[in-house]
Amino acid sequence: MSHQKQNTAQPDLKKLEAAIGYHFQNLSLLRNAMTHSSYANENRKAGGSNERLEFLGDSVLGIVVADYLFKNCPHLPEGDLTKTRASLVCEKACCGFSQQLGVGEYLLLSHGEQNSGGRTRSSILADAFEAIIAAIYLDGGMEEARAFILRFVKPMLQTARPKPFKDYKTMLQEIVQKNPEESLEYVLTGESGPDHDKHFSVEVHLNSNVIGKGGGRSKKEAEQQAAREALELMGY
Repeated sequence: MSHQKQNTAQPDLKKLEAAIGYHFQNLSLLRNAMTHSSYANENRKAGGSNERLEFLGDSVLGIVVADYLFKNCPHLPEGDLTKTRASLVCEKACCGFSQQLGVGEYLLLSHGEQNSGGRTRSSILADAFEAIIAAIYLDGGMEEARAFILRFVKPMLQTARPKPFKDYKTMLQEIVQKNPEESLEYVLTGESGPDHDKHFSVEVHLNSNVIGKGGGRSKKEAEQQAAREALELMGY
């Protein structure tokens, strides 16, 4: 029984709030940002996970980084801007930002997810960082969210130009859109495994023909791998 209490203990969100450097008017938004879907499912909290916040935070992160690069890197052409932005908003970067805040210790996870190393899993930490962005945005507005994001992005740009993240989906899209009549579609063909160890399978279709297949621990990763296979088959 004591083991059950230990795993379900509520994190000290005031400590995380201090690390974030933003005071929440509505602290429940931060709690929601720390609630993984596995915990919400295990505790029957329908809609109580951070997935919706992650969706919003991903968009806020993208526009803030794009705006900053556009205004502060006038020498970079569009292609380099795209690659640099991708390297700053990808899973690896967001996971690193989360680690700087020590987010792992504040996550609400199911017993299975916690016992399988969920507190250090890259995808979970990256998603939590995006959810924090959304929580700040909803609580304090765009400027507060911008200040929070740039705390991490600016040092990363100043210390060393990040290695461009290979965005295979964008590369494939740029090739295909040269022919306006062509259309690309990513189709989820399989999903297996428990919540803490999901595997997704995706096909990329060109005018309903399968031109690539991929798999990964997230839909985004599976789509990237499918696009990568398609590019290889096309000779790129």
